[in-house]
Amino acid sequence: MSRVLFVVPPLTGHVNPAVGIAGELADRGHDVAVAGHAGVIGGLVPPGLPLLALPETLSEDDRADIVARSRALRGPASLKFLWEDFLLPLAAAMAPAVDAAVDEFRPDLLVIDQQAVGAAMVARRRRLHWATLATTSAEFDNPYGVLAGLGQWVADLLRDFQLAQGVPAGEAAAGDLRFSDELTLVASVRELLRDPEVPSHVAFVGSAVGRRAQTAAFPWEWLDPDREAVLVSLGTVTREAGGRFLRAAAEGLLGLAGRAQTVVVAPPGLVDDLADAAPDDLLVAPFVPQVELMPKLSAVVCHAGNNTVCEALSRGVPLVVAPVRDDQPIIGEQIARSGAGLRIKFGRAGPAAVRAAVTALLDDPSHRQAAGRLREAFAAAGGVAAAADRLEKLAA
Repeated sequence: MSRVLFVVPPLTGHVNPAVGIAGELADRGHDVAVAGHAGVIGGLVPPGLPLLALPETLSEDDRADIVARSRALRGPASLKFLWEDFLLPLAAAMAPAVDAAVDEFRPDLLVIDQQAVGAAMVARRRRLHWATLATTSAEFDNPYGVLAGLGQWVADLLRDFQLAQGVPAGEAAAGDLRFSDELTLVASVRELLRDPEVPSHVAFVGSAVGRRAQTAAFPWEWLDPDREAVLVSLGTVTREAGGRFLRAAAEGLLGLAGRAQTVVVAPPGLVDDLADAAPDDLLVAPFVPQVELMPKLSAVVCHAGNNTVCEALSRGVPLVVAPVRDDQPIIGEQIARSGAGLRIKFGRAGPAAVRAAVTALLDDPSHRQAAGRLREAFAAAGGVAAAADRLEKLAA
């Protein structure tokens, strides 16, 4: 059996795929641990998976400031802010702690989130076996388009970071910390890409759903078998950014009450009054067991977060997506291009626009057919079992 250490950044959307695969390896008898910032991810790591807590590098006030400064940014400005103000400072702060975690755990293999580049630098500098876990396929779908210089700018940043951390110049110039050249696992399917040709060491494993922390309760008896069900969720989008959209979606979908019930994932106080006025048509909860709920759904409305998209498509559920930032516009384009859903504007969509998009999704069978074809692709990709198979071979 092997010792495998997963390293994740303090970003909640990056944790579930990692712990899903980690749990599969642990179930096979391997010695597995997760290294990350307990203050952010601790509640997402399920019992039975040891958490090696990395020192907290940002206070809650610091995180709030980063979120506030980034909220108005889009396109190249957003990407530059992400790297210069968050990912590279995080990488420099994580590196000594990851060095210590490696000394403590003595892994045969590191599995490193694509944005935990400080850990990738440690693995390269120490010449350890490491694999990348990409929790989104955006970097494999021409993310920079005509802005090729922006991609080179990121590569140059990573090269200079490695040089500053003691990686030899030849190695720093030859390798990209976002992609292990031993194995890169992508939590998606290549059928969503514009160009599905990828290097042989890149493996698309589909939806990395596996072991998780305790899921939320849900009133399953509330669902009406004679009506369709729609889920509205914005994942980790903040209350301030998502409140207007969630309320618009809830108001709009109440117009389909005779046909569909709506489940809205929202913090208290945003749309509770609407649910109180129409308790048989609208259910609001701060958390729902999303994976378990998917087979009951006819449509999902979301911000094109990769986890929700993959969980829906792996069940053949079509989507209405309203991308906000980061990789979401690319994932949203994939959905629209595949035919498995429709894209609307996050900042402009009102109740009528959300209702019209969901109605079009439910009325046009081609969207569910396209989602069904992608469900087959996700099944063939193999999920956490396929990822664990690949990692076992690399660790052996």
